[in-house]
This record gives sequence, structure tokens and C-alpha cells, in this order.
Amino acid sequence: MNEVEELSRLDEKSLPPLKPILLDDLHQNVLKNLYLELGTGPVLYLLSPSYSVMSPTPNETINDFISNKENLLNYLKEYIAQNLAVYSVLLNVNSYFVEQNSCLVLARLRERDSGGRRFEIKFYTHSPRELLTNYRDKIYIGRDFIDLFHFKRKYLGVKEIIVSAKDQYEALLDKAEEKLNEPLEYKSFFQEIKESVSELRSESFAILQSLPPYLDFNKLRSKDLIEINAQYRTINHYLIELTDVVAEFENLLRFKKESNFVRYVTKYKKDLANAISFFNIRINGSLTDKIHNMRARH
Repeated sequence: MNEVEELSRLDEKSLPPLKPILLDDLHQNVLKNLYLELGTGPVLYLLSPSYSVMSPTPNETINDFISNKENLLNYLKEYIAQNLAVYSVLLNVNSYFVEQNSCLVLARLRERDSGGRRFEIKFYTHSPRELLTNYRDKIYIGRDFIDLFHFKRKYLGVKEIIVSAKDQYEALLDKAEEKLNEPLEYKSFFQEIKESVSELRSESFAILQSLPPYLDFNKLRSKDLIEINAQYRTINHYLIELTDVVAEFENLLRFKKESNFVRYVTKYKKDLANAISFFNIRINGSLTDKIHNMRARH
């Protein structure tokens, strides 16, 4: 874990200025109550919304980072909130749990070997009263991916979702060796998931190559937008097929009482369900609305 070191090297003045956007009440409240989890060496530090170190006991490295980089941390939190609002539905589809917890959200950053530019972020929510006493009871919301130097996402961020689906499957394989009582008993399920992931990746990448990386609605004709919408919907169908296989596997694991491993499959299914919701709401839902409001141009 090297998030603190990589962020320390960034000059906030070199980052692109954030364009002001109006956040709804949910995203505004999450921004006010957003905790950050940043790693340095083997230690993961939990920072409060005001950047107090909640746990563990801070060392000189994290204290100096907070003292010298408060403006960067402010930028980072605003950047995360805007990405959640524009390119994600994580808060929308988990709003019940988030609001039950007074909009307290934890953002755990993992730097992606990019010199502090790109991060994977895992989001959790937790009861404010029990955050420190029962930290393990946090609820997983989902994950997202940001590039601090490029807010606008190619293909609406779909490529990152597809790559993550494959990466998380490979992580499942590693956990299976460690956590399953009889890994070979589930060989057929792992093979079926592998084939579904491979199909999702190959077919989705082929589709994306045929689509414009960014959509300019002022230049797109109605028939072009209809075709783009259909192509994105096809990718979503591959995600749905993969989710069905994973859900069947999860049910079997629960029946077999593989409690040490099933939670990792549940988290994987959660990521896939979030991706499907993202397509339904942010991509196909938005594109369909655009189509309905377009005047046919030939």
C-alpha cells in the first residue's frame, strides 16, 4: 500500500480544475461525511471528514502528509463525490443503507501503479456510533475507478468495469485455494464463470471498438444513438449472464455452508449487480431518454 507516498508527490496545482456541479442531497451529505482510507507500507489509516486519524495510531509520515496536503485531500474528496454523481450509481442503489448510517461512507483507495494518477476505490458504509468499536461490521457498497488527471471517461467507464470483472474472478480463485474446504468440488462452477468472464471481455471489447469513445449528442443522429444504445445493452446482457452463474454458485456455497469463502462470491455478485444497475440507469436509461427527446435527423 503506497497511496500516501504517491499522493504526497502530487502538487494539487497541477491537477485539472474541478468544474462546479450541483450535487443532490444524497451526494452532498456523503461528501460531508466521507472518510478516507489511505495506505502507507503495511498500514491502512482511517481519516475522518476533517482528516483526524481515527485508527491506528498515526506515525510521522501520515501526520506530515495531512499537514502538508490538506488542499489535495479536499480536492480528492470533491473529485470522488463528483465521480460518484456522474459516472456511478453506487450511492443511488445503496441509498437505504447509506442514509440509515447518516450518510457515513468510507472510501478505501488503492493506487493502480500509475504514479498517483489512477485509483481503484472501494466504498463502504457504517454506523457512526460503532465505526471504531465494530469496524468489521461495515457494509460493502461497491467499487469505482478514478483518474485524477482525466475526469471524462472513455466509453462511459465501461472498459474499467469489464477489466475489473476479470480481475475479481482471478482474485476469487486465489481465495478459493485458501478458504474452500474442497476446492475441486466446485471446479465446474469456476470453469463456467471463467468462460462467462472471457466471453464478456472479448465480446465487450469488440463492441467498444465499434463505438465512439465519447458521445457528442450535438453531432449524433437519432439512428446512430439508437444503435449505440443497443450495443451497450448487449454488453449489459453479458453481465447479466455472468451474474446469473455467480448467483447460482453463491446459493450452492451457502447450502454447503462454505461460510469462509461465500462472502467473497457475494461481494463479486454485488459488483456485477452494481454494473448492471449502472447500465440500466446511467447508460441505457439516459440514452433512451435522449432518444425519446431527439428530433429524428437523417
